[in-house]
Amino acid sequence: MNRLRDSASLYLRQHADNPVAWWPWCDEAIAAARESSRPILLSVGYSACHWCHVMAHESFEDPDTAAVMNELFVNIKVDREERPDLDRLYQLSHQMLTGQGGGWPLTLFLAADSLAPFFAGTYFPPEPRHGMPPFTEVLRRARAWHDSKPDDVASIGQRLDAGLQAMQTQREPEDGVDDAALITAAAGHVTQRANREHGGFGGAPKFPQAPQLAMLPRLARLAGRPELAEFQHFTLDTMARGGLRDPLDGGFYRYCVDHDWTIPHFEKMLYDNAQLLPLYADAARRGDDDWLKTCAEGIVSWLRDDMSDDTGSFAASIDADADGEEGGFHTWTPAAARAELDDAQWRVAETVFGLDGPANFEGRAWHLTRRGGPEGDGPELDAAIKRLRRARARRVAPATDHKRLASWNALAAAGLARAAVSLGRTDWLDRADRAFAFIQEQMWDGETLHAVHANGAAYNAGTLDDYAFTLDAGLALLEGRWSDERLVFCQWLADTLLLRFFDNDGGGFWLTDERVDVPMQRLKVTQDDATPSAAAIATRALQLLGWLTAVPRYLAAADLALRAARPDILKYALGHASFVTALADAMAPPAIVSVTDDGTAAAAAMVVTARRHDAVHCFTRPGPGPSRASVCIGNHCLPPVSTAAELEEQLQNRD
Repeated sequence: MNRLRDSASLYLRQHADNPVAWWPWCDEAIAAARESSRPILLSVGYSACHWCHVMAHESFEDPDTAAVMNELFVNIKVDREERPDLDRLYQLSHQMLTGQGGGWPLTLFLAADSLAPFFAGTYFPPEPRHGMPPFTEVLRRARAWHDSKPDDVASIGQRLDAGLQAMQTQREPEDGVDDAALITAAAGHVTQRANREHGGFGGAPKFPQAPQLAMLPRLARLAGRPELAEFQHFTLDTMARGGLRDPLDGGFYRYCVDHDWTIPHFEKMLYDNAQLLPLYADAARRGDDDWLKTCAEGIVSWLRDDMSDDTGSFAASIDADADGEEGGFHTWTPAAARAELDDAQWRVAETVFGLDGPANFEGRAWHLTRRGGPEGDGPELDAAIKRLRRARARRVAPATDHKRLASWNALAAAGLARAAVSLGRTDWLDRADRAFAFIQEQMWDGETLHAVHANGAAYNAGTLDDYAFTLDAGLALLEGRWSDERLVFCQWLADTLLLRFFDNDGGGFWLTDERVDVPMQRLKVTQDDATPSAAAIATRALQLLGWLTAVPRYLAAADLALRAARPDILKYALGHASFVTALADAMAPPAIVSVTDDGTAAAAAMVVTARRHDAVHCFTRPGPGPSRASVCIGNHCLPPVSTAAELEEQLQNRD
């Protein structure tokens, strides 16, 4: 009996017709495993995942494979986007068991009593391939080992449990390593890993790694290394001109399979675009770069046209596959493109998008990339893009996962708000407001922030990501548009973070709410992933809220969290980029500018002046005249000023 048909999760419903007797993760499934003395086969993935679809078609839809699974295991399917806590725990377990990074689909075999895995892998083929055994052989061997070696299975679980517990133990920073040395180490790690030819870090596969890119301007300023900010600008430009960006709708794909940003996996994720938006907008502001501004505008257009609905909130993702094929929706042949364009449009598009060169996708099709400079930009190219997009819309489109995730919508709200401030777009701020309002009105019940909203209901208790990212978004919106009510909600989020997630003994933040039961161990996670470390975002948000409201407990908690993260920063600074940024803010606090806005030109001029500067947070609050601006840096405040020229002088001389 497959129990996924009524699930709110699109990913689970995609497996509802499998002959596998799938369960969702629930107490009943675990009880069934324990009562039948069968181990659990846990399969974790998400709806936009190409290789998840491949394994589903090859194995989960095959009656013979399903019969083996049903006979030997209790089979549980998990949407990693709905349960990031389970995904993080079992990805880490996979890494400890195999010595290799995980991914999706994630396949684990769990002992029913402890819920600890005793064997783990990712994708398994139906037949022997590339040194991997067939999936049915893996199934039989795993069950035989479970039955014949119960002591070994228990021992593996105990060692995993001990290893996970050791990872949460507070470690003291090494003697003689101060904060300046950590910043120097971070700059050195960037230099070692930076790909000077194509941008980004390392080789294939190439991910945008937004948290690392976000760190670079702050690190450049503190380390006195302006070339790091220049490298960020170069990477943003190179990614956008390559195949990571969809030139027809403006959205970015999840990653490229090659080292030079040519061919992506074609899924588009809300979290990537949410993080890239403020990077492009701020880089456009700093460099007065119209192309990067166009890229920021393209992301907002994609969010509006492809990801939003009348609630103002945003869907989670768009699938890599369409009509059973990866890339079929997005790729072209020269003949197909030529048929949609007039002569002038074709002459420009053929050159700009490489349609006059060899096929770049599997030797048979063309994925549109924009190599080179601004040559070809103009009305003919704009018209060609519109026509090609209209033509593409007639194809079978990839599926959109319409569930709303609090954490990812918060990332989008924060990205829109920061981009709006950078480029002066009040319409973007309106969109950020609506997304944030959806979280507050539909996903918060006054006591708990829920992680998921689908089919008209919110469910699953929020993790640290949900609370931290929502707090960060609320503060970003306060910079764009002050609201006393929103400040109160931000303070509730901060207080809840400290009450339910903060480790008062060792410092730092737990991934899960203290009121939520988790298998094996409650985790702390300091390292960035595709999204920034929620612990680091919580730390930065508490810093900013503490400086803004002069509440000492927020700053004290942020200091303790930074202390707990220092050994990890020292060990691998590039992987802890969000904590490096938090450390930089602690060492050289950004200026907090508060402007009393009486609606006059003088107040507006002071706001514009403040927002021209890096490492500045500017908040405007309505009030009676005369307008004034106050600058505070850490716990030190400067005398109030009443003109833009005076404010400029204070900000110029703050260092």
